[in-house]
Amino acid sequence: MAKERGMDLVEVSASADPPVCKIVDYGKYKYIQEKHKKEAHKHAKHTKVKELKFRIGIDPHDYSIKITHAEDFLAEGHKVRIQLQFRGRQMAHQELGFELAKRIKADIATMGHADMEPKMAGRNINMQISPLPERQRVRKYRPELKGVTDPVNRHVGQHDPRENRHDEPDHDDHEDDHDGTAPAAGGNGTEPPATTTPAES
Repeated sequence: MAKERGMDLVEVSASADPPVCKIVDYGKYKYIQEKHKKEAHKHAKHTKVKELKFRIGIDPHDYSIKITHAEDFLAEGHKVRIQLQFRGRQMAHQELGFELAKRIKADIATMGHADMEPKMAGRNINMQISPLPERQRVRKYRPELKGVTDPVNRHVGQHDPRENRHDEPDHDDHEDDHDGTAPAAGGNGTEPPATTTPAES
């Protein structure tokens, strides 16, 4: 039948019993198959592995920043590799490193899960976190910050008193109001007080 139509007989399901074939133009069939592959590849999400390094005795502020970065990476669907580094005599207290790894794991448990338990490798403790399904992700550190690009400067949602300076009265313009002296011309655009003595002609 394929020869009569001047087309090709293509097996599309070899595992079926009996095998399934189609009578098609093979060149066109291959073109469509490649097109579908490219479209699927285009829409596929590319997962990357991001790395964050911690040290034993890390400052609490630095810790919160790094955990926030970890949440950002997991929110984007990336995996996060945690590396805890030991220096010098810190190797004598490896239990501190495992305690820190346990804390990190607990703090980002609402965003991702550990692929494996923290493991010692040389002078480092390594752990890899994979993101939870999108609907299950809940930020623990600054949940109001979605899409934050500058977490180092200050916490989003934290009030900066400088932002409302324009609402505060400028007391310098009124320092002399109590001694009865008229404000300088053009100082605030108001007429001199009625108690001011007019100049004699």
